[in-house]
Amino acid sequence: MKLGFANKAIALLGIVMLSQAQCPDYTTFSQSPQGNVSGGPLALPFMRPAPECRTFNSTAVEKVISDMKSRLKDPDLARLFENTFPNTLDTTVKYFNATENLAFIITGDITAQWLRDTANQFAHYHSLLSVDKELATLVKAVINNEARYVSQYPYCGAFQPPPESGLPPSHNDWADGVTVNPPVNNQTVFECKYEIDSLCGFLKLSRSYYQATKDDSFMNENWHSAINQIFRVIDEQSQPTFDENFNFISFYNWTGGNGALSPAVPNAGNGEPKAYTGLVGTHHRPSDDISVFAFLTPANAMLSVELVHLADILDSARQARNVSQLARKLSTRIHDAIWDTTVVNNIFAYETNGFGGRYVMDDANVPSLLSLPYLGFLDKKHPAYQATRKVLLSRENPYFAAGKDFSGIGGPHVDAWHPWPMSQISAIFGTDDDAEILTSLYLIANNTNGLGLIHESQSIYQSSSYTRSWFAWANSYFAEMLLDLANRKPHLILKDGKSYVPAD
Repeated sequence: MKLGFANKAIALLGIVMLSQAQCPDYTTFSQSPQGNVSGGPLALPFMRPAPECRTFNSTAVEKVISDMKSRLKDPDLARLFENTFPNTLDTTVKYFNATENLAFIITGDITAQWLRDTANQFAHYHSLLSVDKELATLVKAVINNEARYVSQYPYCGAFQPPPESGLPPSHNDWADGVTVNPPVNNQTVFECKYEIDSLCGFLKLSRSYYQATKDDSFMNENWHSAINQIFRVIDEQSQPTFDENFNFISFYNWTGGNGALSPAVPNAGNGEPKAYTGLVGTHHRPSDDISVFAFLTPANAMLSVELVHLADILDSARQARNVSQLARKLSTRIHDAIWDTTVVNNIFAYETNGFGGRYVMDDANVPSLLSLPYLGFLDKKHPAYQATRKVLLSRENPYFAAGKDFSGIGGPHVDAWHPWPMSQISAIFGTDDDAEILTSLYLIANNTNGLGLIHESQSIYQSSSYTRSWFAWANSYFAEMLLDLANRKPHLILKDGKSYVPAD
C-alpha cells in the first residue's frame, strides 16, 4: 500500500507520539540507577534518557561530551559530565517553537519555568551558540518567552507554560492562600516571590546570547518592555520603608499564613523595614526563602555586574543609549553601596537593612557570597573575599555543616544538616588552590547516592538522604565547573594536562 505525503506525515507523527508516550518520567527515572556503569570505583550509572526520549538534541553538545570523556582522567568524573552536561536539553525543554519564537523550560521535577534556574541551566552552553544555530534559536526563544513574563509580572520569578504551547498550567500548593500585590494571574504565574536575582538571571541569559552570537534580533518590543520593567523594580525597591514624613512605602507585598503552606510575612507582607543605602531590596532569596533583611549582598553584586553587561550589549547593538547610561550609573551606585554598607572588618554580610543590622551567613543558592568571583563581582584573591570565604566555610556560618562524608553550605530551604553540593561547586570557582579544588570536587562526586546526578541537598548524617534527584540547575552548574577546570586547571582532571575549551 502506498501512502501520500499527508498520510506519511500523519503516520510519522503517530510513531513520534507513541515513542514519547513510552518514555519514562524522568522524576522516577532519576531515582534509581539505569544504564551501564562507569569504570571507576564509584561505578556510576549512565542516566541519560534514550535519544528518542530527549527533549532537545544538539550535535555540538554531543561533541563536547565526547571530547571531555576522552580527556578526563577519572572515568567517574567522565560519567558525571556525560550525565550532567546535557541534562537540561535531555529533560527540561517542554515546549519549543522556533516560528513562534517561544520555548518553555522546566527546572526538573517542578513543571514551571524559573527565570533564575533557566539562566543557570543554559550557562554552560553559551560557548556553543555560535556553532549550533538550532541551540541558539532555542535560547533566543527562551529569552522571548521570559521577556513576555517579565514585562507583565516583573515581581514574579516562576511561570506557567505559554498559552501557545497547549500545555496545562500546574497547580502550586505553596501559592494557595498567599496574597500578592500587585495581583497576579495563576494561569500565567506559578509563583510570585520577588527575588531581584531572578531579574538578574534574565539579564544574564540575554547578554550571554548576544555575546556568543552578536545577534540583536532578540531585542524586540517584548524585550525592551521587560528591561523597562526591571528598571522600574530597581527604582521602587531602592526606596526606604518610610519617606521623610513617615508615609509607608510599598510597591510589592507577599503574605503567607492564614492556613497557607507558606509562612506569614511580617508587616502586612512587606518584611522587615529598610533604610535607603543605594542597594536594591528583595523580598525572597535565590532559594525562594524569605529574606531576613531586604538588602541581599550577593544579589546586589550580581545586579551590579549584569547592569554593566546590559549597557555593553546595548552600546554594541547601538540601541537605547539612555538605558545603557542609566544601567552604568545604577551599577556604580550599587557597587559602591555594597562596599560602603555591607563590609565590616573585611567580612561581607549576607543581608543588611540600612539601620546597622547585619546577618553574617551564606546560603548555597547562587548568587551567594561564596560565588562572588563566579558572578564576576571581584577577584577570588581579593582580601575581603578570602576573609569572608574563611568564615563561610566554618562554624561561624550558621548554615555550614560537616559530617563524616559530606560538608558544605545549605540554608533554611531544606534544613541546617542538609548542605547543598552547589556550595562546593561555588567553592571550586572561588579558589586556585589545587588541594581545595580536589577536596570539593570529590565531596560532590562521592555523594550522588550512586546515581551519577547532582542533587539539591545532601545529609551530613546519612548518604542516602538527599533532596531532588532531578535538579537541572545543579547538573548544569557542575558541568560548567568541570569545563572551567578543563580550561583553568587542566592538569588536575585531564589526561594530557592541556587546556580544553568547547568550540575553540
